[in-house]
Amino acid sequence: MNRATLSDAKYRDLFGDRDASAPEDDPEFMTILRRLIFGEIFFIGDLDDQTRELITVVVLTTTQMLSQLKAHTGAALNVGVTPVEVREVVYQCAPFIGLPPTLNAIGVINEVFRSRGIDLPLPAQAAADEDERYDKGKAIQVPLYGDEIRNDLDDLPDELRDVVPRLLTEFCFGDFYTRTGLDVARRELLVLCLLAALGGTDAQLRPHTLGNLKVGNTKTTQIAALIHSLPYIDFPRALNAIRIVRQVSDPAKPS
Repeated sequence: MNRATLSDAKYRDLFGDRDASAPEDDPEFMTILRRLIFGEIFFIGDLDDQTRELITVVVLTTTQMLSQLKAHTGAALNVGVTPVEVREVVYQCAPFIGLPPTLNAIGVINEVFRSRGIDLPLPAQAAADEDERYDKGKAIQVPLYGDEIRNDLDDLPDELRDVVPRLLTEFCFGDFYTRTGLDVARRELLVLCLLAALGGTDAQLRPHTLGNLKVGNTKTTQIAALIHSLPYIDFPRALNAIRIVRQVSDPAKPS
């Protein structure tokens, strides 16, 4: 099938039937968009539609494209992503993009959930009590990243030296990575796409590429995820992230 046929079929899977007779102010641009994303990008690599839509939700949350996030939250539900998975993906963004943008995205996905008759609040997924956050977070963090952050900040003043490493362990890993609803491998793949969407995150992309490899996300899977992110971010950020994945995955090859 050609791109036009593939695009129409995939769009229908995600959003339902499109009214081709509805007027569009920029039909040429929308044709380019639909055929690239739904007629081509969706068929590159070995990712299933659920993973692709979770990637899209993460990237749109990161870039705060909230009207598109609303549409793709619905699309994610349409292809079998659960409400809990959508929520966990958005929650996972908090340590990387900050709390206010995450709250913006939570408001959008909850609006979609209510429109679908989904009861709120969703079932709780927290798996670390207040006094367990550090230990449970560290149990996930250290096998993936060791003491890299702690070592990097070792020259801070004595009273501040341990603050950021502790906050990272407790907040990023203890509060979020420990949650049920998404496994660590999927979280890592989504964080990789999130970091690519942010841009200027080479220092974080490198360890998270290695973290992805440790949890079983191959170089091919990581690159496929970044290619899926490409239409929602841009070529420079996507290509930079792909280059880093290649360098980390194949360190013996020239960069």
